[in-house]
Amino acid sequence: MTFVVTDSCIRCKYTDCVEVCPVDCFREGKYFLVIDPDECIDCNLCVPECPVDAIHAEDDVPEDQKHFTELNATLSKKLPSITAKKDPLPDAEKWEKEKNKLGTLPPEELE
Repeated sequence: MTFVVTDSCIRCKYTDCVEVCPVDCFREGKYFLVIDPDECIDCNLCVPECPVDAIHAEDDVPEDQKHFTELNATLSKKLPSITAKKDPLPDAEKWEKEKNKLGTLPPEELE
């Protein structure tokens, strides 16, 4: 099993989770993070670090966000690794409570 970054991370991109990952499985897009399922060791250390509850065990991903499992797998092969905490996006607080943010991304972010 792996962990999956879901919709809540989009346009916030808090990176507290990155610092605790023992295997550096996070990948960084411009507006959000994903987890490489081939690198994740299912340690659960990242889950409590996420201030917006964006990380879920693969089996516990909310039904309306199951598509993020495949999105993480696909994008993790293309995005660069992130291994150190960075500042969140400038308007992260504005986006924290928003839902269904995937449609707010430019198409090139998802390719």
